Amino acid sequence: MIEDVSSLMTQYWMWLRDKTQLREINDHVEITTPYLDRHNDRLQIYAARSNGHFVLTDDGYIIQDLQTSGCELKSKKRRALLETTLNGFGVQLRDEALVVETTPETFAHKKHNLVQAMLAVNDLFYVSSASVANLFWEDVSEWLNLRDVRFTPRVKFTGKTGYDHLFDFVIPASRHAPERSVQASNRPSRDSAQSAVLSWIDTKEVRSPSSRAYAMLNDSEHETSIAVLDALKNYGVKPILWSQREAEIEALAA
Repeated sequence: MIEDVSSLMTQYWMWLRDKTQLREINDHVEITTPYLDRHNDRLQIYAARSNGHFVLTDDGYIIQDLQTSGCELKSKKRRALLETTLNGFGVQLRDEALVVETTPETFAHKKHNLVQAMLAVNDLFYVSSASVANLFWEDVSEWLNLRDVRFTPRVKFTGKTGYDHLFDFVIPASRHAPERSVQASNRPSRDSAQSAVLSWIDTKEVRSPSSRAYAMLNDSEHETSIAVLDALKNYGVKPILWSQREAEIEALAA
């Protein structure tokens, strides 16, 4: 089993390397990643030298794209949730741009955190205020509290590779059940499933062998594809459709 997972991890890193493109623009290097945004465009970040270090930024793309789509981040609650999410990845917000500073030694780690933060913020806040009253993360949190599920929000684990992964909710082990981590996905997609799987694969070997992983998927507005469900199941992450969440409360509350 460990050989199979090791081979899959190697294939993933090779895919990441081969699908990443670089282009020099004046005093910046544009890094085009294989990760897709909600428009099916590849996410891009920009690297520049600064006092012997590197500064990596999305150049304001994620926040500007959300605002253009009608998702304002001006409310105190949303700004606090944005800052909490970014802090979990060690990413700063400067004039609406997501930014990290790095040394050559930590470049790969920081780049990984910035891309994961871009995906997380885009997924967390892309909601239409006219049709959705609350953020999906808040909906999941409120539901867990309502059902008396003990949990810790926004928990970061360091994986076997040395990369950090942020989990939306972690339910501690009890006498009746092992530790459980839950990722909340507002817009389930291939990329969000891949991100959840990678986080689980990379961290499960440094946690309790009995730990379990779940993905709470928002199917309120759009049906979740079979491909997304199968991708999660194939790597040991149990999907829970929001519309069917009550059927899983016993497993989460134990």
